[in-house]
Amino acid sequence: MNRVFDQALMAYNKETKKLDDLYRSAAKTCGMAECAFWILYTLRVEEKSFTQAEICEFLVEPKQTVNSALKKLVAEGYLALSAGTDQRSKLVRLTPKGEQLARERVDRIPEAEAAALRAMSPDDRAAFLRLTRQYRLLFEQQLRTLSSQGGTPPDPAAQQ
Repeated sequence: MNRVFDQALMAYNKETKKLDDLYRSAAKTCGMAECAFWILYTLRVEEKSFTQAEICEFLVEPKQTVNSALKKLVAEGYLALSAGTDQRSKLVRLTPKGEQLARERVDRIPEAEAAALRAMSPDDRAAFLRLTRQYRLLFEQQLRTLSSQGGTPPDPAAQQ
């Protein structure tokens, strides 16, 4: 691998891991398991009800992980389930107790995120979002290529 790209990839991965750790620490500071934190965060930030499947898709988490966290949050009185558009799906919503918990603990995190973004210039903020999305899309494309080739990385010499 090209040394310059290798260094850039390592620097990017290090920053990504540090960011992941910040969110793990935030959930812990809120006194919650990470998935429970993200469920409450999502319901507060999006300000709407979700089905379990929508939460899984939104959080990019396995159904079992989300289901376990949902069951615990429902049992603790923070979430309620109500009939969805069909009989197989239930809508997940915050209860008044869940609203209070989210206000007291979770809301500080998106406020901190927003403050961090506001600290960037509008141009830097737009570039950050554009480049993050561009990297994700290009990486997805590379993974699809790998998958279509049976998991074998493409031969760089064959692409020239």
